[in-house]
Amino acid sequence: MKTYQDFLKVGEDEKARMAFVKLCIDEHKSSKEYKTAVDADLYDKQQNVTITKYMKLLYTASGDAVPDNYSANYKLCSNFFNRLTTQRNQYLLGNGVTFGKSDTKEKLGDKFDQVMVDLGHKAQKGAVSFGFWNFDHLEAFGMDEFKPLYDEENGALMVGIRFWQIDSTKPLRATLYEIDGVTDYIYDSDDPTGRVLEEKRNYKTILNGTDVDGTYIYGGENYKGFPIIPLFNVQKKSDLVGMRAQIDCYDLIFSNFANVVDENSLFYWTISNCGGMDEEDMVRFKQQMARIGVGMIEDRGAQVEAHTAEVPYASREALIERLRSEIYEDYMALDTKNIASGATTATQIEASYEPLNSKTDEYEACVTTFILNLLELIGIDDKPTYTRSKIINRNEEIQVILQSASVLPESYVTKKILTILGDADALEEVNLMKEQEEMDLNTEDEEETPVPEEE
Repeated sequence: MKTYQDFLKVGEDEKARMAFVKLCIDEHKSSKEYKTAVDADLYDKQQNVTITKYMKLLYTASGDAVPDNYSANYKLCSNFFNRLTTQRNQYLLGNGVTFGKSDTKEKLGDKFDQVMVDLGHKAQKGAVSFGFWNFDHLEAFGMDEFKPLYDEENGALMVGIRFWQIDSTKPLRATLYEIDGVTDYIYDSDDPTGRVLEEKRNYKTILNGTDVDGTYIYGGENYKGFPIIPLFNVQKKSDLVGMRAQIDCYDLIFSNFANVVDENSLFYWTISNCGGMDEEDMVRFKQQMARIGVGMIEDRGAQVEAHTAEVPYASREALIERLRSEIYEDYMALDTKNIASGATTATQIEASYEPLNSKTDEYEACVTTFILNLLELIGIDDKPTYTRSKIINRNEEIQVILQSASVLPESYVTKKILTILGDADALEEVNLMKEQEEMDLNTEDEEETPVPEEE
């Protein structure tokens, strides 16, 4: 594992740096962390690596294993990984991050909330993601595209290499991020040892020029710290670790169940008094029955009977349901199936959310640490807060608020009810409407009040 100290030993020689960058990328691609992140990305896209590589085998009389190309071989991939990671990520970040100062969000860029969601999702897949503060906006790097170089002494991220390659036959691009600047390299068939695509430059550049002379770099500066900040997942591990075996088991059983149903949905035939038929004759008979529904038997006295098999499904269904329940339980996720039916009370809903809340509390601590480090880098004094997305019993929640309305400010009651109804943005409009109604009522009262006559 290459570290920041290994990078310092390379020195300033550009050829040695390019060789070191390429070595780091190759080492990273062979690491367990990178492979887990790549597999997690496939599971996230509902492409179960284990099930897609699964091959049914047949064994010959001599004991040799050969591929089974005759029977059904469904490869059904569940969407558990994406569903559960998205649930936790959106539960915390779905409503955006809130700050105490009104101008903080503006300084972080228009797409800050979207990038935070992307960063969180990448961290859950690869154990860690990396947020790059690029002058006036945040960018997200995943473990499958970024090689970090940590300091051996304090564990701080000091140097990073981002790499990408469209195809193995296309050039490999790499960007080296250091505290004092960034350099771009390219490795292709013409120069596999690499060459500088763009020389080292500052993170902040000042452009100047005229229409006649053109635009040129007038100056530049860097940040007071390294502008790439790691966002570690809970326990610094990928969410696929631990969940993978259960997902594989679920998908394998479900796929085999489909195979059994498919295979046993057809007829099978028994032929009596026809001992002269060999295997080739039986295959030909089965093909005829499948193609035209009629099969010829040359032996006199031969009888053919059609049969169907009853599929044993109860045990498989019970195991599939058990696995599904345990996946939700072990991941500490909310299974909406448990609260989707019937009139669920607010207390029952709160109890269902408790495991998700506990796990999200850990996740929130990781996200908050990242944001505080980012604010410190930029020079903003503020703290983040979050609004979690929850299912509620609206009628019950509104009734509780109305029962307390006599001891609460009217504006607070209105705001809470609109928030429950999902229309919090209409608060200002509702207040204006209420003011207008009060003004109209006062006007009517003045018109109806009789004016006393003079004596």
